[in-house]
Amino acid sequence: MRNRSPIRRHSAAAPACLVSLALCMAAAALAQAPPDPSPVVLDRVVAVVNNHAILASDLDEEMHLAVLDPGRAGLGVLTAKQALNQLIGRTLIQQQIREEDAQAAEPSKEEIDARLAEIRREVPACVRENCASEAGWKAFLAAHGLTPGRVETYLRYRLQILRFIEQRFRQGIRISQPEIEAYYHDTLLPQYAPGEAIPLLDKVAPRIEEILLQRQVNVLFDGWLKNLRKQGEVEVLDPALETVETPGQRGAASQ
Repeated sequence: MRNRSPIRRHSAAAPACLVSLALCMAAAALAQAPPDPSPVVLDRVVAVVNNHAILASDLDEEMHLAVLDPGRAGLGVLTAKQALNQLIGRTLIQQQIREEDAQAAEPSKEEIDARLAEIRREVPACVRENCASEAGWKAFLAAHGLTPGRVETYLRYRLQILRFIEQRFRQGIRISQPEIEAYYHDTLLPQYAPGEAIPLLDKVAPRIEEILLQRQVNVLFDGWLKNLRKQGEVEVLDPALETVETPGQRGAASQ
């Protein structure tokens, strides 16, 4: 028995040495192997807004989410430059919201659900794909590379920005009766063909007032956003996206 023990220890040590040798040879081979000439880029920064990075993946996602924007009806596909412009504007606004009062602009779950239901019923792309049904909605999301969670986050941001705009710019704006009447006669009535029933002024006055109010809000908002962008540090790092359009937020803040 005493003579066999050294033999067993020697036999057990042999495979261990072979494994160790194989690992050393593999490590040496990897060290000598040439580096991969085409590394895979998982993501990249395309712009920086006040030290906040906007990634290429953010840009792709913004272009996918554009299908849910009612304000883009008839405007065609959202380009990368337009998407970056919207993301820059939205980032500036969200930074401003956090500085002032983020809680005051935070929408409720009920508001988000109501907006989602509205989109599923009314956005043309959703109507065509029957998004009102659960099966149709799931198919729509899959076709456009979206998830329910990402859509909910997107709608929360939009509602937050809309509320912020309302609180900051709408107060103090007054639309006069002459302005309402001018819009009625000069803009609304010419849209009706001869013989069509024309609504009375008092019936459409509230809607006209809302349209004129929103126009003034947009003018004030666009000016504020341009000034905010000038004061901030905005750097576009992708040369293909350097020519960025004026920062009107119709897409990011429209109803």
